[in-house]
Amino acid sequence: MTGGGAEAGPGVGRDGTRIADWSVETVAMELDVPFGISRGTTTTAESVVVRVRDETGREGVGSGSPEPHYGETPATARAVLPDLLAAVEGEPPGAIQRRHVAFEDVVRGNPAARAAVDVACYDLHARQLDRALYALLGLAPERAPRSCFSVGLAEPDEMRDRAGAAADAGFEHLKVKLGTDRDRERVAAVREGAPDARLRVDANEAWTPAEAVRKSHWLADHDVEFVEQPVPASDREGLRFVYEHASLPVAADESCVTAADVPDVADRADVAVVKLDKAGGVWPALQQIHAARAHDMEVMVGCMVQSNASLAAAAALAPLCDYADLDGSLLLADGADPFTFDGLRADGELALAGTAPGIGVTERS
Repeated sequence: MTGGGAEAGPGVGRDGTRIADWSVETVAMELDVPFGISRGTTTTAESVVVRVRDETGREGVGSGSPEPHYGETPATARAVLPDLLAAVEGEPPGAIQRRHVAFEDVVRGNPAARAAVDVACYDLHARQLDRALYALLGLAPERAPRSCFSVGLAEPDEMRDRAGAAADAGFEHLKVKLGTDRDRERVAAVREGAPDARLRVDANEAWTPAEAVRKSHWLADHDVEFVEQPVPASDREGLRFVYEHASLPVAADESCVTAADVPDVADRADVAVVKLDKAGGVWPALQQIHAARAHDMEVMVGCMVQSNASLAAAAALAPLCDYADLDGSLLLADGADPFTFDGLRADGELALAGTAPGIGVTERS
């Protein structure tokens, strides 16, 4: 699928900076091991990859990982991407506000598709200026927190071994997926495999409010930092009940999709989880971060299981955040991701300083 090439539409300038062409592809990437959460287990991750090019041939790349839980699939993303890209064709990639206003006229849903285009435009804009995205945003790379590593739902001995391997690789924080009637056994197994790691747990909406409060009491004994999305996103009062009675801080993920959700969760959660693929791109994610700060909430920048072509853009926002959950590309099989990103180390360190211009990814040869 390719854009209009030389006929980029009215308003194209002569300085070579405007978007003149684009292309879209879908990539399916095998995971290193099956990754389970309370809603199910997956063995592959499918992303849409967008490339935008200016009149000089400079290219920006971005990707999005559509999530059916948010009403989006790779097929629906592919269906709307031509219209989203037509909206930016002929525009400078740095025309951020105009781009997002245009997106709203094209489609209200499909946040991962919008994120893919937004990331590609940011990447091209930063490359045109020969600057890394974090620097373009004026952020201090040394402020980025280390990423945690996610231990998916599996048999307790498997979770123990994966936790131990992540700790041996240098990860200081592990996120443990829960949401079963054997949660206590699984947490004990993870703690056995990684006795010195700090833990975070994520139920992905699987618990009742009373269950979440009850489990929080013994989770606190395992040096758990916080519990993420303990109850269904639709149960706002249940989330408030957990926030008021649990022994641990509460992070809102599925309950806090965009900046507009922040005021509603600010009095029932401690941490807002920000993801480009649910917010709709870099600019909406920045708005969500600032909204959370205005409501005295902490912030975790997160990701899907996804390509570095999206994760690297999220990493550029990490200096604004308290926590990072940016291991999505590390969960893929070796060589499955078409892109590499030197800013994410194998031990979870986000080493943004010195990354390449743009979002910092390199296409695998």
